[in-house]
Amino acid sequence: MSSTPIEDAIRLKITAALQPTALEIHNDSSQHAHHAAMQNSASTSNETHFRVLIASAAFEAKMQPARHRMVYALLKEELERKGGIHALQLRTRTPGEEERLSAKEGVEGEGR
Repeated sequence: MSSTPIEDAIRLKITAALQPTALEIHNDSSQHAHHAAMQNSASTSNETHFRVLIASAAFEAKMQPARHRMVYALLKEELERKGGIHALQLRTRTPGEEERLSAKEGVEGEGR
């Protein structure tokens, strides 16, 4: 049994539905364990706060709100479950946007 079932579900659902060219999932839950809502709750898991970067062709011709709605729909169960995802920060890009940003960051990094 996995020690990160919510992270695993995020990865599986996004991979299956969006076939991402890039996918980064950061579990920031430990940084929020001191929050009152995260304490004193036996039903809250250790996986509550995530930052997710997704690059997918499925986002072509869609504005950020529509992209985010696509991801929220995929993770509906995890977001609604008691003790599930409490906070989800998304960066959604097309493969072309990701490539341009990576190239730009590479050029900026060379000048340092």
